[in-house]
Amino acid sequence: MSSAQRYPIPAGRHRIEEVINRSRFITTVAHTPTVEDARAFIREVSEEFGDASHNCWAYVAGPPGSSAQIGMSDDGEPHGTAGKPMLTVLLHADVGEISAVVTRYFGGVLLGKGGLVRAYSGGVQNALASMPRSERVPTAALAIVLEYGAVTPFQRLLPDFEAVIENEEYGVDVTYRITLPVEHADNLIAAVTELTNGQALIEPML
Repeated sequence: MSSAQRYPIPAGRHRIEEVINRSRFITTVAHTPTVEDARAFIREVSEEFGDASHNCWAYVAGPPGSSAQIGMSDDGEPHGTAGKPMLTVLLHADVGEISAVVTRYFGGVLLGKGGLVRAYSGGVQNALASMPRSERVPTAALAIVLEYGAVTPFQRLLPDFEAVIENEEYGVDVTYRITLPVEHADNLIAAVTELTNGQALIEPML
């Protein structure tokens, strides 16, 4: 999947809680676009629940299903019973740039390996099912200089390309700074070039 494609991401931080055989499981998920963001979020939740028996975690810092930047931890639970099942759920979800922390307060009843896997993976599945989502839309920024005569038809073009005017300056000509989804940039440039018979000055902005 290329970075120019859209995909679902968490709309914000989301938390659910359940009690399984007297153990309290609290699952917190969040949008974490980078590994640094993921680690900061995990640290924050682990500090919030510093008195918990375990704060197990997993993250996918990238597009849905991408294993280029992932991480996981059992945080003291038996090996393979928490972090890996949590990561598996995240990798098979259709959501990118996400981290999950499952906090456990031990209730005195041992769940066994299978029970732990079900509890940790189930917490993440339930959190994903109820989590509000938004969309990651990679954007491009363009500077466009036009003659005054082209302003009105130019502005009429913009909604077709989901383009937003960030700034406009009026001098001898009109200079617009716009942002739009990367996928529409080439088509907008072609449309503006055609509209102005090649007279518009169009430059990508970093």
